[in-house]
Amino acid sequence: MLRLGEKIVIVADAFEQNLPIGDYGYLIAYDRNPDNAFDYVVRIPQANRNFYVTAGDVEAEEALLIEEAERTTHEALIDYALSTHNEKLFHHLINGEALDKEETETMSKESLSQAEFIKQVNLRAWI
Repeated sequence: MLRLGEKIVIVADAFEQNLPIGDYGYLIAYDRNPDNAFDYVVRIPQANRNFYVTAGDVEAEEALLIEEAERTTHEALIDYALSTHNEKLFHHLINGEALDKEETETMSKESLSQAEFIKQVNLRAWI
């Protein structure tokens, strides 16, 4: 649950009420009416209006910044792995998990040439 006064970003418009998606706002109240579908009242300074929104329509600015930083870091690590031809790092980043010992042994036995590695990277890029 978000805190009062927290800076939020509108990320969706579930009830198609012309919310300014992508704009910043501030959480000014909780809507505690059980018969209402809305969870929060948000003040959007650019629109100079208050909007009733659901919890799925808003996201805390801090959470969005953290997600963006993680995505940027992941992309930078992939670029680094490609530029340095670091196959282990590349496979770790693409697969999202460490290689098993058995897979590592088979990979070392079947060491790929640089051209084959680039071929595999290009195939993954097309998928």
